[in-house]
Amino acid sequence: MKNLIQLCLVLMTMSISAQNNLKDGVAIQGYDPVAYFVEGKAVLGLKEIKTQYDNATYYFATDVNKEEFVKNPDKFVPQYGGYCAYGLSKGYKAPIDPKAFTIVEDKLYLNYSLDVKAEWMKQREERIVKANENWEKIKNK
Repeated sequence: MKNLIQLCLVLMTMSISAQNNLKDGVAIQGYDPVAYFVEGKAVLGLKEIKTQYDNATYYFATDVNKEEFVKNPDKFVPQYGGYCAYGLSKGYKAPIDPKAFTIVEDKLYLNYSLDVKAEWMKQREERIVKANENWEKIKNK
């Protein structure tokens, strides 16, 4: 019974980890998720100011940003586990450039590059609908 419980915990962790685009357990390549909303730009967080959420470590540029995140993390975490929104609209997970971002209806979307972001923006609403559908199918893979 103990081994079965341990196996279930390992599988759950693997599933959650697959949902997040992480490097060494860090989300958004160390960029501050709150800064996208309050400063309108990508700001690198500090390793000293961090918190854990959904099996990922998030860094923040300020203590105030960390406090805001802790109050309501779902408001600030990027869509699709931090994978490229354009890639998800095409049905696959792709890495991101933290500087290639858009906020749509209070949600953070990241893209592979600024060029890919420009392409994504051409049909943004349609791509969000498709990415949402695809995310449900592939988020655990």
